[in-house]
Amino acid sequence: MAECPRLGVARAMLALATGGGRSDEALREELVVAYRDARAADARSASLVYGVFLYSHRQFRLTADHLVAHFARWPGDEVASLLLDAFHACGDAGYRTHGDALAERQYALAGADSWAWTGRLAWTRAEQGRAEEALDLAEQALARCPRAGLAAHARAHAEHELGAGPASTAFLDRWLAEDPQAIQVKHLNWHAALQSLACGDFTDARRRADEVLGHADVGMRSATNWRLLLAGQQPAGRCDLDHVRGLLAGPGGMAEVFHTFNLALALAVESAADDLEALARRAAGDERPDYSDVLAPVVQALSHVTAGRPQAAVDLLTRLGAQVERIGGVRVEREIVQDTLARALIDTGEHARAATLLHERVTTRRHHTYEDLLLTSANTPHVTSSPPGDLPCPRPS
Repeated sequence: MAECPRLGVARAMLALATGGGRSDEALREELVVAYRDARAADARSASLVYGVFLYSHRQFRLTADHLVAHFARWPGDEVASLLLDAFHACGDAGYRTHGDALAERQYALAGADSWAWTGRLAWTRAEQGRAEEALDLAEQALARCPRAGLAAHARAHAEHELGAGPASTAFLDRWLAEDPQAIQVKHLNWHAALQSLACGDFTDARRRADEVLGHADVGMRSATNWRLLLAGQQPAGRCDLDHVRGLLAGPGGMAEVFHTFNLALALAVESAADDLEALARRAAGDERPDYSDVLAPVVQALSHVTAGRPQAAVDLLTRLGAQVERIGGVRVEREIVQDTLARALIDTGEHARAATLLHERVTTRRHHTYEDLLLTSANTPHVTSSPPGDLPCPRPS
């Protein structure tokens, strides 16, 4: 961008990478300029920028449809591979399957020498639960391009499924140390925090949340804290409840189901049961099925857990079953709903059901201290300095 300010694709890619820190209006203005310059360059550039515009404005189905046409005209386009997450973000199983197949076809067309497509296929395999294949592909991509961000991210997902623990955090720290300004620094630190949780290093998990995840990182901070609380541990620094309420009330608060879910986790960390009840009612009245049929019962279950009604949470989450996939996000992010159900089952005395729920995780992950704690009865925070009730924690009433 500094060297070629009229290069539309570069402007669009920069907007895609940094869009989370911009207002919708500022993002739109930037992409309008990028599209103007891209159209003046060539058709492929214009198509790429148009795809970024759709993706950045959360028009995921339109993005996915556009990518099908784009790849038909420009097969193996590595830059366009950055937008393939749109297929999963649709929240539609058919789109997800089609996106996975598209990634496989483009990898086959580009060949194994393409580190970009190797990294993309690694990500696809990780989301399919094929962790060993994902890890192998990620390592192949990183061998060709050590700074391949998607490959590093795919490796983090695969190692989460495998419970790699300290080996994973060591890799992530080495990778991030090469470029402290990498755009993945916050998210990969969040992954490292999950690995620290897996092996029982709760101090490191809290440190990463406090030192790396700031005021704007409500989702990752809350997801870390809710896991800590479920395991009976002291959380990291909290989110500002008024800030969370403001985000929910703003124009983007209910724009994307997974984003709203993360805000619900923030409310749960603060034991804001009344806010959760209000959000559950709002979601139940939403005309979008993913909100009314999936988000509403999940938020209601969070409210029950924070209020000490684990049986009600068990009933809701058990009925929901595999439909929880419609809440969006990726496997590791949705796993927290299963964690909540396991905690509620233990708190109602249903130890066998909880053990069955987490059986695969406990038997396939090398480090699973976190899961062991979820299956431990009478799990309260290991805090002696705070009076009872001062620390919000899911526990029996």
